[in-house]
Amino acid sequence: MTGRLPPAPAEVPTWTFLSNHAHVLLCIAQDSEVRLAEIARRVGIGERAVHSIVTDLVNAGYVERNKQGRNNVYSVNLDRPLRHPLESDHKIAEIFRPLTKRAR
Repeated sequence: MTGRLPPAPAEVPTWTFLSNHAHVLLCIAQDSEVRLAEIARRVGIGERAVHSIVTDLVNAGYVERNKQGRNNVYSVNLDRPLRHPLESDHKIAEIFRPLTKRAR
């Protein structure tokens, strides 16, 4: 043991390595029938923000949204490239497969 205490609440970083878009995409990859309210709860953002992000992901071809009765069912296109030029030679699958066993 190093004797170090965990950081005090004021010292806890507020940033994360993955964006909200990545978090939403990860939620969808983990559960294709997840509801927007559940994504909002998991990610810690509002339902409107989730809806906007899902729309971005659908329009960019990262997510396909299909109606099943009154609900949406999603599928993630893991073959799409990452968007930033620094990572554009890598695919979404390279990040998401290690993070979820259900990502296909």
